Amino acid sequence: MKVVSLVSGGIDSPVSTHLLLERGADIIAVHFDNRPFTDDKQLNKTLELIKTLEELSGKRIKTYIVPHGPAQTTIARNAHRRYQCVLCRRMMYRIAERIAREEGAVAIATGESLGQVASQTLANLRTEEQSIEIPVLRPLIGLDKVEIVRIAKKIGTFELSISPGLCCTIVPDKPSTQARLNAILEEEGRIDVESLVEDAVKGAEVV
Repeated sequence: MKVVSLVSGGIDSPVSTHLLLERGADIIAVHFDNRPFTDDKQLNKTLELIKTLEELSGKRIKTYIVPHGPAQTTIARNAHRRYQCVLCRRMMYRIAERIAREEGAVAIATGESLGQVASQTLANLRTEEQSIEIPVLRPLIGLDKVEIVRIAKKIGTFELSISPGLCCTIVPDKPSTQARLNAILEEEGRIDVESLVEDAVKGAEVV
């Protein structure tokens, strides 16, 4: 099966992608480049992590680098700040779904595990995935951070994941942990969602 996997420079998503590769999935990686709200190191780390996963699996991983800074800026300017993370994730899901359809993939996958950050509460995960129709796979959903770190160390991605790199700086101080769908749809009504998705997909670099 072909799966589009969202991969960042952090600990979780490389582990999630590795688990899918172990199950025989053919992976299309998608990295959301958040510059100017992060730095070049995050992109470079991600590409190195994907290279490590290729070496582990013996498979070539086609990778899309999606410019996500413009969407983040638009969301921040037009929507309530507390919903930034949920709106961001919904945008990422939509873009990943578009790429999945173009690639003939059957699902998208993320490194989300329950409750680690504001966008990963059960309520927010539900609101986020209601933005798309394609299935969302979450291989880490029932694991805690200790278990995820153990796997990352075992497969050799941990040290690279924790190497210096600027985390996303547009995250609000008090993000919503219980975003209701009707409130999110109201916020998205002030944003040209389709144009943002279209521009992101067109602007993606394939490596």
